Amino acid sequence: MQFGILSFGDLALDPSTGRRQPVADQLAETIERIRLAEEVGLGFYGLGEHHLDSYSVSSPATVLAAAASVTSTITLASAVTVLSTDDPVRVYQQFATLDQLSRGRAEIIAGRGSFTESFPLFGAELEDYDALYDEKLDLLRLIDAENPVTWSGRFRPALNGAGVFPRSYGAHLKISVGTGGNPQSSINAGLRGLPIVYAVIGGEPERFAPLVDLYRRAGETAGHTDSEVTMSGIGLIADTSQQAKETFYPYWRQTMEAGARARGWTVPSRADYDGYTHQARTILAGSPAEIADRMASVIAVTNPARYALQMDWAGVPHREVMRAIELFGTEVIPQLR
Repeated sequence: MQFGILSFGDLALDPSTGRRQPVADQLAETIERIRLAEEVGLGFYGLGEHHLDSYSVSSPATVLAAAASVTSTITLASAVTVLSTDDPVRVYQQFATLDQLSRGRAEIIAGRGSFTESFPLFGAELEDYDALYDEKLDLLRLIDAENPVTWSGRFRPALNGAGVFPRSYGAHLKISVGTGGNPQSSINAGLRGLPIVYAVIGGEPERFAPLVDLYRRAGETAGHTDSEVTMSGIGLIADTSQQAKETFYPYWRQTMEAGARARGWTVPSRADYDGYTHQARTILAGSPAEIADRMASVIAVTNPARYALQMDWAGVPHREVMRAIELFGTEVIPQLR
């Protein structure tokens, strides 16, 4: 198995001033985190794409290219590329360039995104939400498979014998599908024979087991036998269980409050949080031994090829995130293996 980190590049909010952390500072921290992740034996690092003032990364390929210059083995992935509102030709070119810079370590995790701010920003219609994604994913795969490319569709000009350059470092780019748990997404990824990445940001991870089974059965139906599942979770690893839970709480709470304002959620209580973090049942916040035990139980029912943790929600301090990455690599992974 491989283990890794997912991040949205959250900008810390100073509660006393209401100001966000400078983007340059957060990006510098991100590069340090990716370098440490490689040093402690993690296999991949994924950066999400957002177009909001609370995140530092709107162009994952750009930041990952900087990370490529200070690493040599770790896979550098988007998590996710919001493919619905981007041009597959440019996405391919950006990640093929990253793939060349990193000598074959680039990965596109293509998704619809957890927010919709990119739709008005790039002139896309929300009513085309599903059709945009499906068409652009198929075009991206075609570009990866063929060169020159001939294609026509609804949402961009046709390509007629078009050459798309540069090409990837190896024969193909790695293209995966990111999903928050939509059953049809699991079926579609399986039918296409694409790796799938499950974004587990709420609820017990075991609830994704039926979706994993759905994905694998769809793949087998289409004749694909090399399915690849990545599981994920949110939380924080610290030297003690109490330290992890207490450190993560205010940042988790801040994220829940922002979600409540944007989407009308009910903000969970501290008692709810304590339940979610008890034995790391829903939120993977705890000691290395606690997290290893919890991840092992999820691995037993989902049998993933990779497992990723997202530990910098709402700007958890850099020192704490770096320690969490170190513990993940030096204490959690050895216990799992």
